[in-house]
Amino acid sequence: MDSRILVTRSSMPSLEEYVEEIKPLWESHWLTNMGVEHKKLEAALKERLKVENVALFTNGHNALECILEALDLRGEVITTPYTFASTTHAIVRKSLTPVFADVKPDDYTIDPESVERLITPRTCAIVPVHVYGNLCDVDAIQRIADEHGLKVVYDAAHAFGVERGGVSAAAFGDASMFSFHATKVFNTVEGGAVCFKDPALYPVLNQWKNFGITSPEDVEYVGGNAKMNEFCAAMGVCNLRHLDGEIAKRGKVEERYRERLAGVRGVRLVDPQPGVRPNHAYMPVVFGDAFGATRDEVFDALDRAGIGARKYFYPLVTDYACYRSVYSSDRTPVAKDVASRVLTLPMYADLALGDVDRICDVVLGCAR
Repeated sequence: MDSRILVTRSSMPSLEEYVEEIKPLWESHWLTNMGVEHKKLEAALKERLKVENVALFTNGHNALECILEALDLRGEVITTPYTFASTTHAIVRKSLTPVFADVKPDDYTIDPESVERLITPRTCAIVPVHVYGNLCDVDAIQRIADEHGLKVVYDAAHAFGVERGGVSAAAFGDASMFSFHATKVFNTVEGGAVCFKDPALYPVLNQWKNFGITSPEDVEYVGGNAKMNEFCAAMGVCNLRHLDGEIAKRGKVEERYRERLAGVRGVRLVDPQPGVRPNHAYMPVVFGDAFGATRDEVFDALDRAGIGARKYFYPLVTDYACYRSVYSSDRTPVAKDVASRVLTLPMYADLALGDVDRICDVVLGCAR
């Protein structure tokens, strides 16, 4: 049996629970197009996330594209280069121009001061990213947006289950996109959702994700096909029942990592955010010069020991081949520095604490 420790592992219900959930599909033969399981998951998410409006999608990327389209944005969108490719791709694919702000050095989320400096008459929106489950400075961002008449759409792919003062991450801004990919804290195998303030957007989003069909005999938009199927929705219904337990187990894993790595010279961990209920989505470690080994050397040592880690996010979006001829990562020096030093260590609910110790032993063995 392969003893390699993977960087992540999907949470799943028991086979018996999932089979029981999908049994009715063999009677109805309703497998997609917003059936019973789809509606069941939407309702459950509204309750869990404490929001009024939720629309489900095949994945988070399509969800983000559709909300940008539905808001009818035109011009420049201020965002962060410290993110997964999907965030920027969605902006560009909707014929919007991304403008990159730097990040804060303490939690790697977008820096509101950097955002404010970049606003021009062409700016139409801000797309901040909650990173590793760390919430952006939502108050400062909303203040800036209100002052300049901008929309705020959060990429909350990392923030499912996160709350601040009892308010869900889903409730901030004009809309928040979530990814339910298999690697996320909450998954539907593949899937995503948008939570949004304006209820008038619900039919529009459902039309955009269904080819732009507005009636049996008319198509008003050049939409796509981004409907979550019933099997994925059923997986979400099951996984949502176990979410609190999964997050609690992740919390124990993070606690052990912090016991072993906090205070080590040259190792920087993100401090817990005051008043925030975390989801323990990732375990990012930034290696400074004082550690005595580079991030890449630690990565290689872990790989040799049969341990998967990830340089996440590296490189910056602005250093991708499809963007680097237009943008320079030198314009976001904090993000560039963090990207060159960060490593996300294995993190999932069923990661044994003994394996966490094994991982930390390798990491600490790299120090000089």
